[in-house]
Formats: sequence, structure tokens, C-alpha cells
Amino acid sequence: MAAGSAAGRSAGASAARRAQQARRQERLLREQWQAARQRAERWEAASEGEQRVAAQLLMLTERGWRLLVDRRWPGTRAANVDMLLIGPGGVFVIDVKNWRAAPEISGVRLRAGGFSRDEHRRKLLAVTKAAESAVASLGMSPVAVRPLLAFAGHRVDAELGRVRLQGEREIGPALLSERTRLSGESVRALTEHLARVFPEYLAPPPAAPSPPAATSQDAATRPPDAGSDGLFDLDGLREAALDEARRAPIEQWMTFLDPDQLALVRRNWAGPARISGPAGTGKTVIALHRAAYLAQRTNGRVLYVTFANNLPRVQATFLKTMAPAVADRIDFRSLHSWAQEYLRDRGIPVHLHKEKAETAFSFAWKHLGRNSCLTEIDPQHPYWREEIDYVIKGRGITSFEEYAALPRRRRRAGLRRPHRRAVWSLYEAYEEERIERAVHDFNDVLSLALAEAAGRTGHSGYTAVVVDEVQDLTLVGVRLLHALVGDTPNGLLLVGDGQQAVYPGGFRLSDAGIDIRGDRGQVLRANYRNSKEIVDTALSVVADDSFEDLDGLRTPGRRDVDLTYHDGEVQRAVHPTPAAHDEALLTALRGLTPQELAGSAVLCPGKRAIEHYHRLLTRAGLPVCSLDRYDGHPVEAVKLGSYRRAKGLEFKRVYLPQHDTPPPTGCPDGRTPGETAHERAELARSQLYVAMTRARDVLWLGSVRG
Repeated sequence: MAAGSAAGRSAGASAARRAQQARRQERLLREQWQAARQRAERWEAASEGEQRVAAQLLMLTERGWRLLVDRRWPGTRAANVDMLLIGPGGVFVIDVKNWRAAPEISGVRLRAGGFSRDEHRRKLLAVTKAAESAVASLGMSPVAVRPLLAFAGHRVDAELGRVRLQGEREIGPALLSERTRLSGESVRALTEHLARVFPEYLAPPPAAPSPPAATSQDAATRPPDAGSDGLFDLDGLREAALDEARRAPIEQWMTFLDPDQLALVRRNWAGPARISGPAGTGKTVIALHRAAYLAQRTNGRVLYVTFANNLPRVQATFLKTMAPAVADRIDFRSLHSWAQEYLRDRGIPVHLHKEKAETAFSFAWKHLGRNSCLTEIDPQHPYWREEIDYVIKGRGITSFEEYAALPRRRRRAGLRRPHRRAVWSLYEAYEEERIERAVHDFNDVLSLALAEAAGRTGHSGYTAVVVDEVQDLTLVGVRLLHALVGDTPNGLLLVGDGQQAVYPGGFRLSDAGIDIRGDRGQVLRANYRNSKEIVDTALSVVADDSFEDLDGLRTPGRRDVDLTYHDGEVQRAVHPTPAAHDEALLTALRGLTPQELAGSAVLCPGKRAIEHYHRLLTRAGLPVCSLDRYDGHPVEAVKLGSYRRAKGLEFKRVYLPQHDTPPPTGCPDGRTPGETAHERAELARSQLYVAMTRARDVLWLGSVRG
């Protein structure tokens, strides 16, 4: 009983302490609320509703937010902006409404009390555009500027397009839950900049006793003086923002963009557009911000598509972090998974079966290929399977005469007419075997989808399509995506770089009927990811491999880039045996902190090497996350995957074990005829170049040389 009584007294005391703490917290909140209300009441010209909303927002200033109240709309004589709120979650342009009737959303319009109030939404969007232009001079993405209608006296939590609707009680908690975009110094600098662009509309309120500097609110409501220690020059703020992003986890996408990148995000294009450039120039960053920008300004959906299966998951996570308000209106998909769903929704049967399709090709090779003239060029069937996949079916070729006259882009082996006839016979035999088994291959899925979409050009339900890593798609795939939106303004954006192609075959955009004219074709040259040492090391791999890009221009392997990052380094580990090499890799990884390990990747050329290093790392007790399952959320584990799976991603540290081991020739005797061997080697170098350029701070290159 004594023990029970003691336990009861202990529990009672604990409950009393918690109650006392809750009362103290309640008193503190009440004091903060009263102080905020008193400060809000000093804006004598403001309505009571504005004062109540301002009091709620002033509570946020305890958490690092800044509030500008009653500002002049730049470029106008009499128009004003109720409030600008700047904080860790971004910039919010706020219009306060004190309506008797509750707001209603009718389709895409705003109503209240039976009347249209949509002019208020349109005005707020126009003011928001002015705010976007103001912060653009600092290199800030428009996705970080949000319009918000605040309703005094009503409980509201809704969205109308990109405009957020919040009641006075909902606005504070909603903004506090925003993901962190900006540091404290960035918030202060942006506030000072916006205070100049949006000057005070009325005379400033009477001064009040200043609270402690750490929680001062009044400074946020006055334009700063010229001597403010928080004043940043524009270049300095851009550089500070870039440094801040580099210190953050690699998955935390940048809110700030280079001014040239930002201009591309906001540009109005009259038709299909393309962005290209070497690795590290920010093509995917622009593509993601562009998708969010378009989603904010249209009522339709945006399709963001790429070839790889893993990349859409990662990109969807990045965009949800960057622009959660529009994330549900952007579909991130791999091309083939999207095409299968597209056909299924239209009642078109798809019988995709990779293994049965491979069996069909094996039978065709056994009966028509193995003893044909094709073995003079390459005796191994993978080369000829690629010829069918990427050249014939990938380009939608339907007759021998068309194939006989076709330039086989990025295929080095010259095929005379008898060889092409033998390839065509192999293709026809494969199709017969495949049809007999009632299965489709991946190319069939795209061809079926293209046939369905071709008659419905521009009527797909998507207002825009963004294609990342376009160089890895087949011509049929590009035609399919073009058919979804046609040549509508701002409809199709193609992002990619021919030098980073990791699959055989090729095409020109003109082959797909896509005409990129004038400034709708943009080439980026500033590298934001890699240091000179890493860039030079990667370019040395492909220096002698000129390539034909999608515009048909021949481009040298060593391209000039403007470097903006200078801290990365290359570490070489050369050892006499594979065991010593692998131990050196383990030593390097064991020396990392959990946070450093989270930003690291071990990349391999193929499946066998991936399996080997997965066993090695797990046996050593190192946490491993496969790139096939990585979804973009930070995880304290080293990423492990192939060079191909790393496309579109970046890591602070990249480890390439046995990176200079020659790729297998594919022949039992170790020999491969010259032209196809050169083709394989060139493709392997392109893949290695991609892997090397994923590294930002450290590129670790392992070698075994006995």
C-alpha cells in the first residue's frame, strides 16, 4: 500500500506540474496576443477586421516572420496592398476582407452573399505578380510568393487556383506549418527590399516602446534606413542564398535561382521549347520550377515525364517541398507507366510481358539471325535487339524501304543493304513470334498510345507537358508527348542534353515534327554543381567523343562551361587488388557522419557490381538505400545504384568503385568487331560521364591496378 501511495503521489505531482506549465503557457500566449493586438490597434486607419488579422500575423513574428502593413502598390497612385508577410515559409501577399457573408467558391470564381467577388481575386493576383517581379531581382523563384485572401470573422481554409483563402483563426497555424524556405538573414533582406519596392501607403503609426531586439516587430513595419546592418546588395543576397542551399541536405530544393534561370521559368513561349546544356547547369531545377509556375497559372493539369522509373518519385518529392499548393496538379510519371494508364483508361488492352517478349526474340535470333550475315558485324544478339528496339520500333519504322534509307543516328556500325534486309527479316520474325504469344513489348505500348493520341492532338486534359532527360526517349515517345499538347503556347517543354544519352540510337526533334524556333531553344552554360577539378575529370572521359544533339548539330565532347562552384575535389584510390580497393571504399564511407552519409552515393555500371557492393556495404554495417527505391526524402543511408539510375540526381559525395574497368565485350572469346566495340565503349563513357557529374563536393574514383 505504501508503494502504491507513493506512486500515486508521484503521478499526482507530475500531473500538477504539467497543469502549472500549461497555465504558464496560456498566460504567455495571452500576453503575446494582447501585445500583438495593441500593436495592431496602432494602425488607426485599418479596419477592425484588418487589426484582428494583423494581430494574428504579429504573433508569427515571434517565430521569425516579418510583417509590412498598408503598402503602396508600385506603379499606381492610389492602390494599396493590405499586408506583405515574409518569413521562413516564403513571401505572402495578403488582402484582408471584412465581409458579412462568408466567401464561397463557385467553380473557378469567388462569390459571397450571392454576388460575384472575383474582382478581389484578380486584383490580388495582379499585386502578387508585382511582388514576384520585385523578388525576381534577388533571384527568388515565383513559387515562393503566394497570394492569400484573409477573412475576418469567418472560418475558412480553402484554395481557389493559386489563391489561398484563410479565416482569421486559421491563418496563423497554416502559415506556421509552411515548410522552411528562407533563413533569418534572407527574411530580413527580403523584407528590406520589399519595403522599398512597396513604400508605406499612409503615415507610419506612432512609435511604441521597443521590445527586445530578438523579438522586435515594429522594425518590420517601417522601411529600413540606409544604414541598416541587414541590408544586402542583390548579388550578395543571391550568393548567400546559394551558399545556404548548398549547406542544406541535398534533397532540399533551392528557392533561389540564377536570374537567367528565373527568366526561363517565367518566359512566355509561343510554341514548343527546349532547354539544353552540359551536366550541372540546372536543367532539372528549371524544369521543376517551370512545372510549378505553369500549375499556378492554369486550371488544368501538368504532366512531368521522364524515361527512368525512379526519377519521377524523387522529382515529385522535391516539387511538393518546393510548391505544395500545386503539387496535386502535376503528374510525375515515367513515360511507359503513363502510357499504360493512358491506354487502360481508354479501354485499349495492353499485354506487356518483358520475359515472353525476350523469349520471342531469342527464337527469332535462333532461326534467322544466328547464321545470317549479321554475325559478320556482331555475332551477339543484344546489338541486334537494340537495333530493333531503338532504330526500327523506337522510330516507328513500318516498311523495309523506309528502314533501308534511314540514317542510323548514334549507331557506328555501317549496314549495307543486305545487312539491313537481314535485320528486317529478323524484325519480322520477332513480331510473328511476339504476336503468336499475344504479348507486347515496351515499344508497342508507346506505339499504341501514339495511335490513340494522334487523332486527339491538344485534347488530352493536360495544359502543359514537361519532358526531362528527353534524349533518353525514343522518337515514338517524343511524338506521343507532343501529340498531347501540340504546338500550343507554353504547352511542351523539352529538357535534356545529347551528351548525357545513356541508351543507343538517336533522332532529331524535326523527325518528330517539333519546330524549335528562335529563343524557344535555350542553351545553359553556367555549371552550379561541379568544381573545375570535377568538371575537368568528367570531360576528360568524353573529350574525344563528339555527339549529335537533338537539333542535329555536331558538338565537341569537351564543351566550355562557366563555373560558379569551386569547392569540390577529386579523390583517387588506386590499389593492387579488388580486396584492397573495396577496403579503401569502406574506410572512406565509415569516416562519414550520418548526415554526410545521407548525401553520398555509390554508383556502379551494372547489376552485377551493384549486387557485389550491396553485400559489401551491408556486411560492413553501413545503411544502404537503393536508388530504385529512393523517393527524394532525406534518409541517413548511402544511396546505391547504377550510372543510369543516377540521372537527374545529384549528391554531395559520389563514389565510383573500379570506375575504369573496361566494360564486357559481349563475346565469349573476348573479341568484338571494331565498329560495335567502339559504339559500346562510347556509350559506356557517356554513362561514366553522367555518373561523375552527379558529384558536388567529392568525387571518389577507385581503381584496381596490379
